Amino acid sequence: MLTIEQVTYDAIVAHARKDHPDEACGVVAGPAGSDRAVRLVPMLNAAMSPTFYEFDSGDLLRLYKEMDARDEEPVVIYHSHTGTEAYPSRTDINLAQEPGAHYVLVSTRDGAHSAAYDGPVEFRSYRIVDGEVREEEVRVVGSYQETEGEH
Repeated sequence: MLTIEQVTYDAIVAHARKDHPDEACGVVAGPAGSDRAVRLVPMLNAAMSPTFYEFDSGDLLRLYKEMDARDEEPVVIYHSHTGTEAYPSRTDINLAQEPGAHYVLVSTRDGAHSAAYDGPVEFRSYRIVDGEVREEEVRVVGSYQETEGEH
């Protein structure tokens, strides 16, 4: 299960809406081993495409060096789908190289990209390991302090 703070959830959705009609992408880093997505890093979609995303290789290298220096890891890797459901494409599955990460997809199809849209947002999380996709529950909390002591 992905547990994510409301402020981070809202920021991912806002990024997806802002970059529409192109796919948005980014990483949410957290302390190594914590599974807590705490530091949102919106990235540039180097492909600038409505059907594909690609992290800029230089930006990604800088991010990984920064995470390493801060003892962080990528807890969430997210991107948007602008015309389809929030389910990993074959390309998404092939590019998934972080077995410990939650892969979040947000769909901005059918008007969901508009700030005026008040319907439900399709925000889904997956574990992708060795080409196998497993959807997981998403739990949005006000803060991680709410979940302390739970097992």
